[in-house]
Amino acid sequence: MPAAARHHRLRPFTALTASLTVSAALLAGCGDDGTSAGSTDGAITLTEMDYYNTEPLLSALPKQLEECGKAAGVTIKRQVVPDLRTKLMQLAGSRAIPDLVLLDNPDLQQLAATGALADLGAAGLTTDGLQSNIVEAGQYRGKLYGVAPGVNQLALYYNSAMFKKAGIAPPTNWDELKSAARELTRGDKVHGIGFAVPATEEGSFQFESFFFGAGASLKKLDSPQSVSALQLLKDLVDDGSAPKDVLSWTQANVEEQFANGSLAMMVNGPWQLPQLAKADMKDFGIVPVPPPSGGTSAGALGGEVWAAGNNGAKARKAAEVIKCMVARDKSLEWSKLTNYVPSDKQAATQLAKDVPAMKPFVDTIGNAKGRTAELGASYPKYSQALWTAVQAALSGTSPRKALADAQRQATR
Repeated sequence: MPAAARHHRLRPFTALTASLTVSAALLAGCGDDGTSAGSTDGAITLTEMDYYNTEPLLSALPKQLEECGKAAGVTIKRQVVPDLRTKLMQLAGSRAIPDLVLLDNPDLQQLAATGALADLGAAGLTTDGLQSNIVEAGQYRGKLYGVAPGVNQLALYYNSAMFKKAGIAPPTNWDELKSAARELTRGDKVHGIGFAVPATEEGSFQFESFFFGAGASLKKLDSPQSVSALQLLKDLVDDGSAPKDVLSWTQANVEEQFANGSLAMMVNGPWQLPQLAKADMKDFGIVPVPPPSGGTSAGALGGEVWAAGNNGAKARKAAEVIKCMVARDKSLEWSKLTNYVPSDKQAATQLAKDVPAMKPFVDTIGNAKGRTAELGASYPKYSQALWTAVQAALSGTSPRKALADAQRQATR
């Protein structure tokens, strides 16, 4: 989801779980919190968990669930759990996962590895019309366990007034990025570029826009491509084009600095568009995060996926609800609320027409890499090693050594 809300919010785990008979323990863990998605006259009740606790999603999600629940002939009981990942892993141990969950996509494989999730393909769900990389992000060992209604990746925002005054064009490669960042830096008053690389998944998510753009693979954290990407960020910090604060900034902090004119460029997601509007920031443009010369921009795929608990016959009903939630109309509606890109190709095309500011994200989403596509359930271990390397390199260690240490850490 958007960084501001949870994120990059980096999201906690979400998962779908269903049972033919809801036990007292499951009802206690997944009971209605007053934001029930509604009910139908059907006898089947599905439990649901997500972590959306702010408007407009707090109200919009129950509305969509109610509509899709009615279409499937079920009642859905919703529960908001801020630390969803921790809660779901606890429930997985006792096989008490809710029937439906909306979770951060890199958490899906770990939860699927416990056997707590239903194979959505076997439950009758198809992915016709969806982007192939988005479908891949919902798979574990070749089976479909999650489907995203909408997704996101990062892009480069630039202050168009500053660029116009300096007489320079938005950067299209690393050399142009470094040159523009240096030229637009004004001591401590204005830095040429800002990004968020804290010691969390958020830091890995941001760095991966340069990492994947360089052609690096998560299986080999210390590859020459990976070293070059980290060297780029180190150069930007070392020459003052980016502030050292990037080591602790969140994506929300970066947006605030960009909106108040302290940054000429920022790496951030589409969920920041409402925040910039709220700050009355109008003089900006958006382009893909620049790759090395001759390369292709490719960031990490963000967003949540719908999953279903491995709860027998209820899983098929949960799959019906998910099919409705990721359908073209619902995907477009959801993406407009979250400032995401619809997983459905036709809906994404429509979004770019309806919301022009989203076009740069729509145009490049097909190149985004699923963070767990190569590593599956092992991704969190590699991600931690990666953000540790970024922290080390931007604090003085050479990128080569920091990433060699990261590779050893991830594979030990």
